[in-house]
Amino acid sequence: MASEISVLAAEVSPEWDDYVNTHPAGTFFHKSGWQYIITQAFGHNCYYLQARSEGRLEGILPLAHVRSLLFGNNLVSTPFCVYGGILASNKAAEKALREAACDLARELQVDSLELRNIASADSGWAEKNLYVTFRKRMPESVDEVLPFIPNKQRAVVRKGIKAGLTSEEGWHGRRMYDLYAESLRNLGTPVFGARYFDMLRDVFGDDCRSLLIKSDGRDIAGVLSFYFRDQVLPYYAGSGSETRAMYAHAFMYAELMKNSVEQGLHWFDFGRSKAGTGSYSFKKNWGFEPEPLHYEYFLVKSDRVPEVNPMNPKYQLFIKAWKSLPLAVANRIGPMLAKSLG
Repeated sequence: MASEISVLAAEVSPEWDDYVNTHPAGTFFHKSGWQYIITQAFGHNCYYLQARSEGRLEGILPLAHVRSLLFGNNLVSTPFCVYGGILASNKAAEKALREAACDLARELQVDSLELRNIASADSGWAEKNLYVTFRKRMPESVDEVLPFIPNKQRAVVRKGIKAGLTSEEGWHGRRMYDLYAESLRNLGTPVFGARYFDMLRDVFGDDCRSLLIKSDGRDIAGVLSFYFRDQVLPYYAGSGSETRAMYAHAFMYAELMKNSVEQGLHWFDFGRSKAGTGSYSFKKNWGFEPEPLHYEYFLVKSDRVPEVNPMNPKYQLFIKAWKSLPLAVANRIGPMLAKSLG
């Protein structure tokens, strides 16, 4: 039977999420709740396509339309997320979703359609070999976590333990946001509004929570993580400027691994990085091996793959200027710009 394509009307759909949760290639970033967040937090129109045959859901493709004066006009699966693309039960549904997405891209007259695939789709579309991801199976018991970490990195973790650092898991809202906002300003990147973190918690509940690292009762670092099936995905990390000497980040990720193993999780997804960057080297130091991400592009009005990343020379000028802003100013005007950096 031919697949019928429609646009998901509800902003959060249990049927959609059940499909994502049971599909072998499903990810946290395919969940329907992102449609609500992207629409409400950033003001972008979403088109969550679903393929059905005889009323049965056989495929999904989350898409959002991001228009930016700096980086152009693009249809993306999925902005603000590291993974996306088509999930389908059969080739017919996959083909129908891909064709519907191309038709929508032409209708919207975007520069390009971007699918953020983990695995290659063999579509013949242009690809950008910029990002890799780092994922690894964790040990079975908490006692095995420290030995699981390579010697050099384990020594750094032990320095954090010796410094008396402690951790606090749960939901920390504004405390987590303040750490994250300071880190982004120091990196030269506009930060989302504090409301964004609250929306993530409201939509995803306990599948979105944070871990704070404390020194003498003071918050010095934190990470907001997503939880999906048997995986933990540390996603938004931040710290104050003085934490490097306290070894807080190494201690933080070791604590997150311990907590996750204790909760019965098996996979640690360190997320994407660009080769040659500090985060890339940091993750390799933990014994994680890079896996290439296969972002693919259907070009509509553009004749080249978009460069919405810090390697873009236009972005470099912006970063240099942003780092010089006072933190209060960066936090006030950052949300107006961050919505275009999906």
